[in-house]
Amino acid sequence: MDHPTYPDLHATLQRDGFAFVTADAMRGLLDAATLADWPVFAASWNTLGDDGYLAARGRHRRRRHAVFAATADGAIRHEPHQPHYQSVAYNALQGGIERWFEPVEPAVADGASLQRILAFCRDGFGALAPQVRNWRIEVHQFRIEARADAAGEPTPEGVHRDGVDYVLVLLVDRENIERGTTTIHAPDGRELGQFTLARAFDAALLDDHRVFHGVTPVVPKDPAQTAHRDVLVVTFKAA
Repeated sequence: MDHPTYPDLHATLQRDGFAFVTADAMRGLLDAATLADWPVFAASWNTLGDDGYLAARGRHRRRRHAVFAATADGAIRHEPHQPHYQSVAYNALQGGIERWFEPVEPAVADGASLQRILAFCRDGFGALAPQVRNWRIEVHQFRIEARADAAGEPTPEGVHRDGVDYVLVLLVDRENIERGTTTIHAPDGRELGQFTLARAFDAALLDDHRVFHGVTPVVPKDPAQTAHRDVLVVTFKAA
């Protein structure tokens, strides 16, 4: 999608249930010049804590988590730290338990970059669901690490839905990584599309009621060097 406007993006989501937005287009939609703290924001992925729930299964992922609330009139509020929960219907691998992750750092949660991204989602998803007056927002910082002897798994639960209304996946960094193709599927399993988040600001927007998504494992280009894929995932659910 080349340089879409908000209406273009809404039309694509309404028609297809998903949209891939290139880095250049996403920079324009976010008004990247307003993201004054982006270098600090991106660097914060270097301090993510281990995802102990996956480490116990031999998979390595780092993450932080935060919850926000938004109202249709524009206010976005950082909520007290709380667990992430999915039912087994949406996550057969790790559903049915409260998972506590380290919180998103306050400087990141309150910083210009994340606040602008949340406002973009509130405006865009809110236009698709004007009847919703209050949103529950979950923010996930993910780092997937890959080694020569172990591919990284961005979606270890496989092709899935998140059990929310809308999802934004924004690539923050991709270092020494190959593969990692996002696939989009209809509820009956048919593949509807695929693309690779390859550059910082490449993004996917999903209507979680209509499509399933997954990401193929990632491997290092140079097996002798460290390799990681950093993404921000933001989910919106009617409160």
